[in-house]
Amino acid sequence: MTKSISCKDAGKDCNWSASAESVEELMSQVTEHVLAEHKEIKLNSDSITSIKSLIKDD
Repeated sequence: MTKSISCKDAGKDCNWSASAESVEELMSQVTEHVLAEHKEIKLNSDSITSIKSLIKDD
């Protein structure tokens, strides 16, 4: 089952979204996007847990 997430899911004013076949692959895309576009977000265990809770099964 495909997994998906978007910045809008997190309440951000950003049109980015991604999908992947696994949570790990999707989180890799999320990490890349956060580091490039949302430097205000600190990627730590709490924020990663919060982000993972927003992942949808398509």
